Amino acid sequence: MLLKNLIKNCPNNIKKIDITGLSLDSRKVKKGNLFFALKGKQYNGNKFIHKAICNGAKIVFCSDKIRNQNGSIPIIKIKNIRSILSEICSKFFKKKPKNVIAVTGTNGKTSVADFFYQLLSANKLPVASIGTFGVKKKNKLKSFGLTSPDIISLHTKLNELKKEGVDNVIIEASSHGLDQGRLEGINFKAGVFTNFSQDHLDYHKNMKKYFNAKMILFSQLLKRNKHIIIDKNLKEFKKIKKIAIKKKLKISTEFKSIKNFDNYINLVKPLGLFQIKNLKLSILAAKLCGLKNKDIIKNIKKIKEVNGRLELVKHFKKNVKVFVDYAHTPAALQTVLHTLKNKYKKNISLVFGCGGQRDKQKRPLMASIAKKYCKKIYITDDNPRNENPKKIRKQIIKNLKGSNFLEIPNRSKAIQLAIQRSEPYEIILVAGKGHENYQDYGKKIIKNSDKNIIKKLKINNNFKKVNQINNSQIINKILKNKNDYEFEGVSINSKKIKKRNLFIAIKGIKNDGHKYIEEAKKNGAKFCVVSKNIDGKKIIKVKNTFNFLNDLAIEKRKQSNSTIIAITGSAGKTTVKTFLGYILSNFAKTCYSPKSYNNHFGVPLSLNNLEKNHKFGVFEVGMSRAGEINKLSKIIKPDIAIITNIAEAHIGNFKNIKEIAKAKGEIINNIQKQGILILNEDDKFFNYFISLAKRKKVSVITFGTTSKSDIHLISARKQKNYDLIKIKAINETILLKTNSLNIYNTLSIIAALKSLDLELKNIPKFFRSFKPIEGRGITHRVKRYRKNFKLIDESYNANPLSVKESIINFSKLKKNKVKKYLLLADMLELGNKSDLYHKKLAKIINRTDISFLYMEIKY
Repeated sequence: MLLKNLIKNCPNNIKKIDITGLSLDSRKVKKGNLFFALKGKQYNGNKFIHKAICNGAKIVFCSDKIRNQNGSIPIIKIKNIRSILSEICSKFFKKKPKNVIAVTGTNGKTSVADFFYQLLSANKLPVASIGTFGVKKKNKLKSFGLTSPDIISLHTKLNELKKEGVDNVIIEASSHGLDQGRLEGINFKAGVFTNFSQDHLDYHKNMKKYFNAKMILFSQLLKRNKHIIIDKNLKEFKKIKKIAIKKKLKISTEFKSIKNFDNYINLVKPLGLFQIKNLKLSILAAKLCGLKNKDIIKNIKKIKEVNGRLELVKHFKKNVKVFVDYAHTPAALQTVLHTLKNKYKKNISLVFGCGGQRDKQKRPLMASIAKKYCKKIYITDDNPRNENPKKIRKQIIKNLKGSNFLEIPNRSKAIQLAIQRSEPYEIILVAGKGHENYQDYGKKIIKNSDKNIIKKLKINNNFKKVNQINNSQIINKILKNKNDYEFEGVSINSKKIKKRNLFIAIKGIKNDGHKYIEEAKKNGAKFCVVSKNIDGKKIIKVKNTFNFLNDLAIEKRKQSNSTIIAITGSAGKTTVKTFLGYILSNFAKTCYSPKSYNNHFGVPLSLNNLEKNHKFGVFEVGMSRAGEINKLSKIIKPDIAIITNIAEAHIGNFKNIKEIAKAKGEIINNIQKQGILILNEDDKFFNYFISLAKRKKVSVITFGTTSKSDIHLISARKQKNYDLIKIKAINETILLKTNSLNIYNTLSIIAALKSLDLELKNIPKFFRSFKPIEGRGITHRVKRYRKNFKLIDESYNANPLSVKESIINFSKLKKNKVKKYLLLADMLELGNKSDLYHKKLAKIINRTDISFLYMEIKY
């Protein structure tokens, strides 16, 4: 291309020079190239002009006046050389992809770029990404060495991609690259802003200059009517909005057009909360490139974790999980540890170090974050570069006083030791290097990949017996002493007590547990907790045994790493709890309350049997008055809560059914942060519960019989010995055979399993094998009075909703020329509405094929 076509007002003597290419590196100059001698912080291109000419440069542009030693090659001084460089690049490489997106921010650039790439690839749209990993296209990578490559390399690559038919490209825009003008001369369709926190102060000197460097993308590079994609909850949003208004840029922040979008996105398996935010940003970018909502929803399940970004590398024995993450800034480390803590609770260990010749102010901040979130910390080398690695480690350790840490310089050995010393269900995070496969020691580069180290390790870890939470420690904390009180399990029933149990003597309305101390000891109690003066060994004296039962449960819950599910509602609690507990126990050790342990005695008693080796805990929460669920769920602190339905159970203690809904809704107050609420969308109080959930910022998964629910019924057919049910569960279809299990109970169970990210392929066999609970639809074959007949036991169903459902289900059974008898007793706790609800049952019974009705009549 002639030089006159590349620059305005080109001098006559150089107009007709034919340029074959552009170069910034004298070593890469080819014959006929235009060489730009740029002055940087580390290198001065003026020193390499002679070498560039020797390698074939036809003309040289530089910023200083240079004496021309070779008169045949023009050396031109340019006042604003970087501006001319971007102008020439833009013209020389005129053909570019139609949709070019830039993403900037302190953390998350690589994730947004990779998710964007995955989304478009899944929909078979030609796409490429340019950034930390290099250039990625057709699932192949070519390394560049820098997050943002130099301006000529970038324009060259965009030109090549266009020629290959790629019209969608996302580029990671680093603060260095923006500050040094490496992204100039490109017509960006949009700029994405992920977040902003401390980093690169060794280069930018202060946070203001660092932020301003990021803003170059929006204040200088984006043209009028182009888009800014940003999370409007970021504190930087107002500043960026001002830039948008001034530059007449459009802002994209929301997903109003995708129904139930959060429920789809929250169930993408590998992603933590911060990665979900990054995925949302990438989806907005993908939509600007023409991707439709239906294509996004169809393919969102194909999204995979990003290489080295909260990546689960390996499962070891006893559910030890090892993750790798690139987190090398305070904000990134805090975000990833916070995500792991929310999902896996307290049992987190960390292997990390800090890079040399970089922002030293980060080191004490990262140490403090590690101390806050981690039980064990292993300090090791990152990329020391030309800085003394021992001094780097010392600066970190200085801020770890009082924590459990070890200093192990060798990164491989640090990772190995962390895994060797792990306990069951421990989560290990190896942070700082992520996808990198080397360690930089300045003069020496060592091949070293955290992922490869972890994958190759074979650990025969002889775990100690750590099944029990330290019960002795908990009691000593409550009683403020230092005795040995080790036990296994808690009971308040002396007849059903097991060996080594702790027996708590509760004084009730009818019975006093203190009368049964000797029986409890005889049956194997390790200790007996009493509030009266009782002589003998194995006695623990407290002021109030009921308060002690609750205090013990509260401490047990604090020490548990289990995922806790709490179930409430007017009907179906016990069935859902028992069946869900049964299914989960096929995945991992699960604690779930026996029978209907859902009151002020049953809930703390059930929690007291939660141990360290329990992965899941499933508990039901009942009530007869307002305020009771709030008290009980405060103890349970559920990660997931299910409200099955609202009906007139205990209506005698309430003004109306709305008051019952309020009482059931109390459970939402105590769902853990980042928790999930599972709701019946067909229930008339659904919208009320949704509003409570929004106020508490709790995610909601819905179930129901229509397609608007996340988990919904597609079809149900009655077969000879079972019901055949087809269910849509977010992004998959499940076919189940059940034994007369209520459809809403079934849907709520599937919703819970889906919220736990569990594989559902084996679920059908669990449903087929599950039998109804005693008093809740179990069928007995009876031979008596010279007759053979079936007795269906629904005796536990005693409120208007459950009795109505039982009668309707009974009516659906085929008669086969036999008679149906209904035995009906009083429904209690209906107060002054008792007559009304009993009369309503008569209308239901009259519409059935029931032959005879027998009723209990009280005089």
